[in-house]
Amino acid sequence: MATSPSGTADPRADSVPAARVATTSAASPSPFPPIAEYAFLSDCHTGALIAPDGAVDWLCVPRFDSPSIFGSLLDRQAGSFRFGPFDINVPTARHYEPGTNVLVTTWKTPTGWVVVRDALTMGPTRGPDNVTPHTRPPADDDAEHVLVRVAECLSGRVEMEMVCEPVFGYGDIPASWTMADGSGGHAADATGGDVTVRLRTDLLIGVEGGRIRGRHVLTPGDRAYCALSWSEGLEAPADADDAETQVVATTTYWRRWLDRARIPDHRYREAIQRSALTTKGLTYMPTGATVAALTTGLPETPGGERNWDYRYSWMRDSTFTLQALHYLNLDWEADEFMQFVADLEANDDGSMQIMYGIDGRRDLTESTLDHLSGYRGARPVRIGNGAYDQRQNDVFGAVLDAILLHSRRSQRLPRRLWPVVHAQAECATAVWRQPDQGIWEARGDPQHYVSSKLMCWVALDRATKLAALRGDAQAGAAWQATADEIHADVLEHGLTDAGVLRQHYDTDALDASTLLAPLFSFLPGTDPRAHASVMAIADDLTENGFVLRYRTDETDDGLSGKEGTFLICSFWLVSGLSAVGEHQRAQDLFERLLRIGSPLGLYAEEFDVDTGYHLGNFPQAFSHLALIEAAARIILTERLRELT
Repeated sequence: MATSPSGTADPRADSVPAARVATTSAASPSPFPPIAEYAFLSDCHTGALIAPDGAVDWLCVPRFDSPSIFGSLLDRQAGSFRFGPFDINVPTARHYEPGTNVLVTTWKTPTGWVVVRDALTMGPTRGPDNVTPHTRPPADDDAEHVLVRVAECLSGRVEMEMVCEPVFGYGDIPASWTMADGSGGHAADATGGDVTVRLRTDLLIGVEGGRIRGRHVLTPGDRAYCALSWSEGLEAPADADDAETQVVATTTYWRRWLDRARIPDHRYREAIQRSALTTKGLTYMPTGATVAALTTGLPETPGGERNWDYRYSWMRDSTFTLQALHYLNLDWEADEFMQFVADLEANDDGSMQIMYGIDGRRDLTESTLDHLSGYRGARPVRIGNGAYDQRQNDVFGAVLDAILLHSRRSQRLPRRLWPVVHAQAECATAVWRQPDQGIWEARGDPQHYVSSKLMCWVALDRATKLAALRGDAQAGAAWQATADEIHADVLEHGLTDAGVLRQHYDTDALDASTLLAPLFSFLPGTDPRAHASVMAIADDLTENGFVLRYRTDETDDGLSGKEGTFLICSFWLVSGLSAVGEHQRAQDLFERLLRIGSPLGLYAEEFDVDTGYHLGNFPQAFSHLALIEAAARIILTERLRELT
């Protein structure tokens, strides 16, 4: 899960003016587009964000966690790649080709109409991928490592402009351009550091400092294209027909992939489909890992310091990822993710880190990019995530619940996963009595967080069931005894006088993470304590009906500034309300959450109820995974009602 601050303090954090943090609005005038107005492209190796004006403002190559070559998302001077009508910045419409991650933008100019299609292209696997090598068996289709953009004039005359200005190394290394030999002025290579990309287009282009620029007038039926390649050999479409063919093939890829998913015929169908496509788009195909979000540095507090790098794979996400994938009948993807988990290197005590790199690396040392202005002035911009070595006792439950979910389908526990099960169960047994930093990775003193205790219970409860699958009754009995002990301890120390689950043992403050109690069956939905806890959060930990993680004035998280409501917590509340029988209230909240999605159906991490703006890294996998679960619970309730 990536709804958390990282662990390494920034030396300039204390210099952030408190008044600025308190008064900055997410809706203040700014040259930066609102977060929710960006479109997301993916080839399952990396992703791009495209602003409404047609500029690629975020792209890291060759993979999600590489340095950006277009970073205008975090500094307006850090590189972008625009392809659109000259002197027109506001499109008429934008949408995805249905069932795909291919973007279609329609423009009305004073003299005509034009449509632009953008895709990070996918095609048949041709052999080993030497750009981003695979540790998983290759699929039939894979990334071509090319961004393709095709324009077609619908009527009138439209002057198209292309401006490509990469700045490598997160906006620190200007591009050095060289015209490609034999291209006739239609291709050029940009180099920065040890990275080279090739721009190919049917526009005549020229170098202007660190950028390439081209312009061309289109008439009805005319097409133009441009493509940026970082593939082996820097291969790119040779002409507009070739470019169109690649975009069509990418459309076909996404639709075939979605055809394998089990999407119910329901009014929530489109929201589930978009969330499924987004989750798949945030999957790193070479290893099966899922990044928490595409971006780094997008602020949780406008103008503030809560700016983290989410381009890594959180173990906490694992169970929610498996729940969503199995619900959608995407068992192949679920297996890929579990094999990634099985490959990970544990700590010396056998425990899993809370997060890993998408290649499985353990060291995610954090640093700051002080040359970047930050999104709307939110600094510092961080890369890496210092929380990777924090103690968070809930991780054991997340891993073991995911393994149980995966194993129940076949009623077989893969041999290579039993050592993981045993190690996580023993670690949970050893540490459940100890305080930790909690699910939100707070920077304050360790506490006895209720959600950490209940997830240790999940670890031992799931380990008991997995031991039964393996036929190890002795281990199962020992783990069940510990699970019972944890359960009793939480009910003794983790409830307020009103029977509400508290944030930690030394406070009566609320915490949205306790919504996990009914969702993981720590308490059945019929238990009055589950109902009281869910309703307390619904009534007392919300702003305009949307859920906060906790109240920052009641929680020592080591950071300044207020934060927005957390979308994952709001979707958890939908699931929690449904679990305790508050079905109408669950549906009402879910409908509200659907209405605040971005124009393209995407969700960031947070929602600012005062302005209606999205905050935090984008798009956020956890928000979309929680949407799928919430929708599934509502649909199941409706279907059961139809049978009575």
